[in-house]
Amino acid sequence: MSKSLTIDMTNGSETGHILRFARPLLVGNLLQQLYNVADTVIVGKFLGDDALAAVGATGSITYLFYTLCMGLSVGTGIIISQYFGAGMFKNMKSAVFNSAVVTAIFAVGVSIVSVFLAEPLLYFLNTPAALLPAAAGYMRISCAGTIAVAAYNWINAVMRSLGDAKSPLFFLAAASAMNFVLDLIFVIVFGWGINGAALATIIAQGCSAFFSILYAFSKNKDIQLDKSDIKPEKQMMFICIRTGLPIAGQNAMISVSMVALQRVTNTFGETVMAAYTASMRIEQLVQQPFSSLNAAISTFTGQNIGAEKDDRAIKGLRTGLRLSAIFSVVMVAVFMLFGKYITRFFVNGEEVIEIGTMGIQLTSLFYIFLGAIHVTRGFLNGAGDTGYAMINGTAEVFSRIGFSILLTSVAAVGYRGIWLTTCITWTLTAVISIIRYKSGVWKKKSIVNADSK
Repeated sequence: MSKSLTIDMTNGSETGHILRFARPLLVGNLLQQLYNVADTVIVGKFLGDDALAAVGATGSITYLFYTLCMGLSVGTGIIISQYFGAGMFKNMKSAVFNSAVVTAIFAVGVSIVSVFLAEPLLYFLNTPAALLPAAAGYMRISCAGTIAVAAYNWINAVMRSLGDAKSPLFFLAAASAMNFVLDLIFVIVFGWGINGAALATIIAQGCSAFFSILYAFSKNKDIQLDKSDIKPEKQMMFICIRTGLPIAGQNAMISVSMVALQRVTNTFGETVMAAYTASMRIEQLVQQPFSSLNAAISTFTGQNIGAEKDDRAIKGLRTGLRLSAIFSVVMVAVFMLFGKYITRFFVNGEEVIEIGTMGIQLTSLFYIFLGAIHVTRGFLNGAGDTGYAMINGTAEVFSRIGFSILLTSVAAVGYRGIWLTTCITWTLTAVISIIRYKSGVWKKKSIVNADSK
């Protein structure tokens, strides 16, 4: 095996493996978020709050299309990590090739559909008429680049499943720098407005994906394919779809719930929209440690479930819950003390800053539930219990849609109900996730065991 680019997590310290694996993931996730931060800061500071609101109006719906492909990538990682843990390397290589085919087909289809539906969807979201043309242009460019997003997430999932979280960082760091420079050139020098910001992000994502793939297949012997590996196999494609589709469905449903929340937000006008956009960008940064733990726990669990070490996988889950709780407490203190200064970094208007600060301080009190969701979800996914993903997604849809309508209709609550809805949704979903783990259903969902029958 290629020792330099793979890590066997079935032996050694659980905490050590999870922390070592999560650290580069966190750096990578933060670098990836710099794409959004660069767009937000440059658009907000140089083009104004209305331009930022136009960008924000596209966020939830664009993420809906991105996340469909990202769900398939998560499924890819689960399959490969379990085959790796079980020592079934021929099956693992077949999964690499066939998952690439499935992801590519899916990404192209999503790109075509999302570009054509950009304006009708934004209209459905109650996007103010004054913002609609700019928002539609931004969304079309962003969605046209779905293939780049899918390719990067696919190769990242492949490498992560083998314990390699470091290699993509070099290309991602370069792409982040490229995105920032192109943002400045396209937005300020060329005067292309928010369309320039979208184009800069897509070019940077494409470069990151391209060079990551080249490097991975040239340096990592574990995924170098010979002629016998490069062939479509219906059964393996079915496994990829069966594993990834529920997660893609979950992500889609969560995105739909976010779209519904965005629709409610848009009814309060440009000021609240800009505040919500700023708070969401901040929240996306805060979520990265949780997302990193999610991916680390998923890989750790997948390898150990494949190796039939269930008790060790459970120890990893408990470690993840402890780490996420510590981080949650720290972030509450940070936002209570410095929330206003953090929000001011993204936007200028005093009223926007005031509302945005209120939002991030309120939601920070519920980060412990958000952390529990990520860690438990990572464990269940890694164990192969991807069917739970649809339950998770359904819970978020009903919670966000129901509570956003209910709370914002109360005069005394008003736009604050937007952020309160998020708090309640996290709480309910965390409880449901823990119940699913306690039920033990995941013990019968191993992909490797099913494949070997």
